[in-house]
Amino acid sequence: MLWLGLAYLGALAALFVTAFWHTNTFTGEIVREWTLDNFVTLFTNDVYRTITVRTIGIAALVTLVDAVLAFPMAFAMAKFCSPRAQRILVIAIMTPLWASYLVKAYSWRIMLSGNGVVDWLLAPFGVDSPGYGLTATVLTLAYLWLPYMILPIYAGLERLPDSLVDASGDLGAPPWRTFRSVVLPLTFPAIVAGSIFTFSLSLGDYISVRIVGGANQMLGNVVYDNIGAANNLPFAATVATVPVVIMLGYLAVVRRTGALDNL
Repeated sequence: MLWLGLAYLGALAALFVTAFWHTNTFTGEIVREWTLDNFVTLFTNDVYRTITVRTIGIAALVTLVDAVLAFPMAFAMAKFCSPRAQRILVIAIMTPLWASYLVKAYSWRIMLSGNGVVDWLLAPFGVDSPGYGLTATVLTLAYLWLPYMILPIYAGLERLPDSLVDASGDLGAPPWRTFRSVVLPLTFPAIVAGSIFTFSLSLGDYISVRIVGGANQMLGNVVYDNIGAANNLPFAATVATVPVVIMLGYLAVVRRTGALDNL
């Protein structure tokens, strides 16, 4: 708890304090005087509002895509596979996490290029590769964070008694009704638990959009650029508070669902 307070919460406190400072435009040095100018710029500039909405939209879409992909995979693992097969599949799902982030992101850049694998697969159907842009960013992030969605859902489904599913079928409920009335409500906290990972990781990402996003930017890119090229650390701290505040609000909402118990 001491290390958590000093290293993590202390760093966040320093971030919030820095957000209220400003930079001398002539010398480039940080002026430790309290001001709201950074927040005014952030909320009144159309560019930053657009980037904020884009970032939230991409994070939400990545979470939705991962949930749709992860649920049937996790359900098959938990309900149809033997214990030995489950262990093998869990290892297989975790294996991509051991690979370098950059290797996986650049692999998607190669596949989504004009003469890449995706273009070759879609050519017989008369469809071109989506190329670099928001679609490529969503695809790349959805692939990168998919294991973080599968594992919590798998854990939630594994705790779901088979007797409840059998009872629903015995009472005449079709498969879709059983899924909607029994399986989904009981595993919803696990889905929300997975969304915490996928949403937060996508919200703060800045590397994938730089590699496959074309000219698009996310909040992480604004933070990175202001720390580096622009040398405006206070404004970078101001932008960085946005995803932090969004995640605090999101966690406050999902805490009521019991999702945090599935982490």
